[in-house]
Amino acid sequence: MQVTRILAIRHGETPWNVDTRIQGQLDIGLNDTGKWQAQRVGHALREEGIAAIYSSDLVRAFETAQAIAQSHTRATQLSVVGHTGLRERHFGHLQGQTWAEIESGWPGDAKLWRGRDPHWSPLGGESLTAVRERIASCVAELACQHLGEQIVLVAHGGVMDALYRLATNQPVEAPRTWHLGNAAVNRLLWTPQGLSLVGWGDVSHFDNAHGSPRDETTT
Repeated sequence: MQVTRILAIRHGETPWNVDTRIQGQLDIGLNDTGKWQAQRVGHALREEGIAAIYSSDLVRAFETAQAIAQSHTRATQLSVVGHTGLRERHFGHLQGQTWAEIESGWPGDAKLWRGRDPHWSPLGGESLTAVRERIASCVAELACQHLGEQIVLVAHGGVMDALYRLATNQPVEAPRTWHLGNAAVNRLLWTPQGLSLVGWGDVSHFDNAHGSPRDETTT
């Protein structure tokens, strides 16, 4: 059976990652470290056989994806295709707040968020269940167009978390024990039966250099 190989990449670091501030679907750009991380992951993937690059249309992901496209050695320049289905979870009224502000200002919401209630959603936002369904549908839509090829998906911490859970059959409410680093390389396979995990959290492209990835799940 033909499969689609997927390189799933979280965007580089942003100022709000550093501040532990919830970005959700707000459009926050990369900081200097994030730009460096994007360049490093682009260099690491420069000789990978890549048929297409898809990205969340939010600038922090799209800029990371562009660094990958610009570094690639393919004779014909790869272009980045934006897709709203790869956006971060919408955090509604909690977007723009720091973790500490959420804990003090919305303790009830903070408890449901920290407890990974699968059906709770912030006011105007998405539940974990809704995010999982959106990501599964988006990946299937894109991957089925590239059977026998390898594609890049550049997105967000919440998207990476959903991909890992889908590939390992873990429910959305299960505690997370895996890393979601900025600009880490995650490898998966897709077939019409779903996703499977090949490798996760490769940050060897940061070896002996500054800018190690920050671990966030909500940005």
